[in-house]
This record gives sequence, C-alpha cells and structure tokens, in this order.
Amino acid sequence: MAQRFLPYGRQSIDESDIAAVVEVLRGDWLTTGPTIDALEAAFCDAVGAEHAVACSNGTTALHLALAAEGVGPGDVCIVPAVTFMATANAALYCGAEVVFADVDPETGLMTPDTLADALGRSGGKARAVLPVHLAGQCEALDRMAMQAEAAGAVIIEDACHAVGSHWRGEPVGNCTHSRAATFSFHPVKTIAAGEGGMVTTRDSELARRMRMLRSHGIERDPSQHMRQAGEPWWHEMQMLGWNYRLSDIQAALALSQLKRLDAFAARRHALAAAYDVALNGNNKGIEGLARTPDCDPCLHLYPVRIDFDGLGKSRAKVMSELAAQGVGSQVHYIPVCDQPVYKARYGEVDMPGARRYYARTLSLPLFVGMADEDPARVVSVLLEVLGG
Repeated sequence: MAQRFLPYGRQSIDESDIAAVVEVLRGDWLTTGPTIDALEAAFCDAVGAEHAVACSNGTTALHLALAAEGVGPGDVCIVPAVTFMATANAALYCGAEVVFADVDPETGLMTPDTLADALGRSGGKARAVLPVHLAGQCEALDRMAMQAEAAGAVIIEDACHAVGSHWRGEPVGNCTHSRAATFSFHPVKTIAAGEGGMVTTRDSELARRMRMLRSHGIERDPSQHMRQAGEPWWHEMQMLGWNYRLSDIQAALALSQLKRLDAFAARRHALAAAYDVALNGNNKGIEGLARTPDCDPCLHLYPVRIDFDGLGKSRAKVMSELAAQGVGSQVHYIPVCDQPVYKARYGEVDMPGARRYYARTLSLPLFVGMADEDPARVVSVLLEVLGG
C-alpha cells in the first residue's frame, strides 16, 4: 500500500476550529466585528505584547508597520537577502529603497556583522532594519537593536515564521528589542487563518496609526476628529490608507488555533527532535537545521543543508524523486537580490553567504499532523534518493 504524501507544510484544522467559524457565520458580524478585538487581545496575551493589530496577511503587516513608522522616499530599509520577497517589497511599497544584508550561510539569518556591512552601504539613510526569523529562529536581537539605534533606524521584526518562538526566554513578538513585530497566519504557518496577519508593538500611537491605515486611513473616534461635528455618522479620512482588514471569519479560525499554540509548539519541537535523531551520523553529509544560541524556536520549517554538487545530483532531481516516493519538499528561499525586479533596480549584489545557503538548502516536511515515525521515514527516503 502506498504511504500518504507528506507536503512540506499544511494546516491542522479540528472540530473546534470549524465550530468557531460556524459561530461567526451564524452571527451578525462577518467583518470588522468583535472577533477581531478578541483575537488581538488573545494574541497580546500569547506573545506578551501591549498592542496587536490584525490585518489581511503577513505582507500587509509589514507594509502597515513601515508606513505607520513613516518610512518613505529617501529612506533605506535593511533586508536580509534570504527571505520571502514580501520583506523587501514592503519597503518599496512605501517609496523607500532596499539595501540587502548578507546572511550566515549555515542559518540563513542576518547577523550583527552582516548588518554592520549593510548599514555601511546605506549612505546614512537607514530608517528601518528588518531581521527575518527564518524557519522560526532569531539572531542577536539585542545587538542588532543597538546597531539600528546608533544608525538612527528602528527594528521591525519579520516574525512571520516565528509565532510561538522564544528568544532568551521571552516570546517573540513582545517587542523588547523592536518597534514592531509582524506575523503571518497563512495555512502553512503554525497558526492558520486561511490568510491573515498581525503586527505587535509597545507603542500606542503606532498601533493607532496602523489601525487607521488598515481601513483606508479613517478615524472614527470623535475625540480625534479635526472637525467636531457632533454627528453620529461622521468619520474622517486623515491619511491615505488601504483596505487591509481581516474578516471575523478568518479571525475566528485564528483565535481558535491560538488556543492550541502551546500544543502546536510542543509537537513541532518533538518532530524537529526526531529529525535531529534520524539525521545524526548519516553517511551523505546531510546537515540538520543549524541552531542559533539563545533561541528556543517553534519551527515553521525544517531546512537541511546538502552538498548537491558534491553528491553529483541536482536538487531538482532530488525533489522530483522524493515526491515520487510521497515526500514533498521546498526551497526557502531564492535570494531576493537575485529576483529580476531587484536585479534591474540594484544590479548584481555580492551576497556569498546567501548564495551558499541557497545552494544547499532543502525544506523537509514539518507540520503538526505528521506521525511520530514520519521524520525517520522522510530521512530514510532522502538517503535512498541521494544514494541512487
């Protein structure tokens, strides 16, 4: 009998999630209703944040955070070369430019050293630094925060992979070392909403601006109006915003999922540990996920490093043969600086760490619905494919 196909990631939906969504569908509010407030409050509790602003996805979370901070033309945002392209795109949406930082070739993360180099290339125009917590891991947030502050910039964490992760015992998203942190509720992430995002911050004014910007820049609070109309329908568009709202339907799913965050994190920990054991001492030189100090990650991905050239087998061929045996895989990520839009804008950028990380990385299946024996099965199939 053929074994079930294991994608690299997928959502985990149970009856409580379905019931939560149905309850909203049977209620009066499908969007901009009380479930949004409930999700924001619960997310603050989960990550130790003072304010949380729900939005339509992780990309809009990044855009809202930068826009509310006032990032615009003439500014530079520092973005690691290995990330999903949305991290860099959000800067361009604001009219700013991007300076790419190289990454550690073993972890794929921007480091204090690579940040220092990027800041040196920013021409003194750096306004925001966006560390990406790739796969759910963090790197030296305190040191990078000091570097950003010295350069006159703020830290905006791209924590879209890192809900449930901790750094030095503190939950990612509490913004101890940043102005804001952004999250994604895409189906392959730890918390799923179909689509959805969140921004956390300690700054009440920044949160207020983000709430306005997510809904066309409209201010509904009479105490904040420029004209005191005394009319119950009165509202003011005080800045140019967007429709980046999250629906109550999506919020209900995310809120239900959030109640199981600890269980999700524990399961991901156990699966990652099983991968570590299965890979230990393998004869193909496959290296498991390189861990960073001080970080206890709730892993979104389990990337391994493989010397495809040395083994004489292309990554595309390996992925095809894995899929034929029921094992999905993915590559996270093509260096953003190598994407045509960015190459046309900035030319060829020297990023040796990013290119070395990209050349060797392959993300193996990791999701809470995997069976206990699945990591060993995946590694066994991978070794067989690499040996063929």
